[in-house]
Amino acid sequence: MSANKRIGILTSGGDCAGLNAVIRAAVHRAAHYGWEVVGIEDGTQGLLSRPVRYITLDTNRVDCAMMRQGGTILGTTNKGDPFAYPMADGSRKDRSMEIIGGLRELGVDSLIGIGGDGSMAILRKLADVGGLKLIGIPKTIDNDLGITEMSVGFDTAVAVATEALDRLQPTAASHDRVMVLEVMGRDAGHIALSAGIAGGADVILLPELPWSVAGIADKIRRVQADGRNFALVVVSEAAKTMEGGTAKQEFADGQKRYGGIGNYVGHLIAEATGAETRVTVLGHVQRGCPPGHNDRVVASAFGVAAVDLLAAGKSDRLVAWSNRRVIDIPIADAIATYAAVDLDGTLMRTARGLGIYLGDEPRGG
Repeated sequence: MSANKRIGILTSGGDCAGLNAVIRAAVHRAAHYGWEVVGIEDGTQGLLSRPVRYITLDTNRVDCAMMRQGGTILGTTNKGDPFAYPMADGSRKDRSMEIIGGLRELGVDSLIGIGGDGSMAILRKLADVGGLKLIGIPKTIDNDLGITEMSVGFDTAVAVATEALDRLQPTAASHDRVMVLEVMGRDAGHIALSAGIAGGADVILLPELPWSVAGIADKIRRVQADGRNFALVVVSEAAKTMEGGTAKQEFADGQKRYGGIGNYVGHLIAEATGAETRVTVLGHVQRGCPPGHNDRVVASAFGVAAVDLLAAGKSDRLVAWSNRRVIDIPIADAIATYAAVDLDGTLMRTARGLGIYLGDEPRGG
């Protein structure tokens, strides 16, 4: 058994369903080894505060009711690279040693970090500089980390998008409408593809493929010729415009984020077909809801495995899901591989077999 006695755990990046299930599992498994767990609040931001912001976690605090909650009880952040931290005067400052000092103040030399590829890269660099043991747990609703078949949050995001299509279909049929649903997917179209298949979409637009309004219009006309009075369109937020650009909106804080492609597509469909078209942007509803059973199971398996890796004296590893079991791989390998939608993969072949319009594919699919 490892000599670790006190381990830290934090969530980083955007929130998603299943984070609390990871925390709960890690705390329960740590109790088996007689270890204390401290939950660091608001990711690395909590470690920059003085005193450090943290919660001492025990099995009474992380009960099954907490596991059912969306979001993260620890809070999270997707801002402020500690190696180039934005200061009030507009400058950038390396504050990494402050974070390492915060961990030392807590008496923590082992850390479980739950995040996506960007968070993992930062945490790995911090661990290297500070001589910390680090185990990573993949969390991203986009499911775009190349090594793991499943990231925490993805399954629930797909379920929410599928339910939205289930709710949009009856009103589409009632009013002879084309319903456009814009879903999340920063760089990859996995949510759109899975939800589109599950929800009976006629059109799925992905970041990975160009498309044309003529192709969409042709599909809608064929649907109408078959006697159906409605159509369902799913659009990933990062899908390109017909000119090859991206639809982004600028917010009050000056940041530009994906948004608007659904309205862009809806307007073009209405112009090209004359169909009454409505657009729904699902947004953060996909992040903040209670986790489905698959996310709870995978998250729990990841949390237990992460603690077991520390007990085995391992570090700089990421847990992953492969062939229905948990494996562990070097973090560097995990974040080096990006998993876009495989255009020749099973789900794409399934969508083509169902007659879904996926874009103007060079293979004529």
